[in-house]
Amino acid sequence: MAKKEMLVAAIKDGTVIDHIPADKTFQVVSLLGLQYLQTPVTIGYNYPSARIKNKGIIKVSSKFFTDDEISRLSVVAPNVVLNIINDYEVVEKKTVVTPDELRGIVKCNNPKCITNNEPMKTVFHVVDKQNGTLKCHYCDKEQDINKVELC
Repeated sequence: MAKKEMLVAAIKDGTVIDHIPADKTFQVVSLLGLQYLQTPVTIGYNYPSARIKNKGIIKVSSKFFTDDEISRLSVVAPNVVLNIINDYEVVEKKTVVTPDELRGIVKCNNPKCITNNEPMKTVFHVVDKQNGTLKCHYCDKEQDINKVELC
């Protein structure tokens, strides 16, 4: 039996973000501010994946993400898998799903919306997770999650 080669080195403790659509890999890096971390970050890009054709993978040493960071991640790359690593072992796997409500994560694309004219956080209701439709709580304008601008 042939040995399976590891494409990305193992980490002792931290988080592995797996099954990122390849074209979203660097957006995830930027969104989570990984370029500012002082701990090792390994970025893999365009790996073959049976599930999504080409995927990205990011390994972040000594970092465990907050619920807020995971909610932000769900806007850019829903259905990615977070593997929590402790002493080189996967101790937990979480599939990132878009929550029912997004607070202070995306901007409303309606220039007349109060959130674009007053200092306040945006609130969006996810009205259709399958198609990625968001609805502004304040002005009722619907937006495509794939075309939103992050706050």
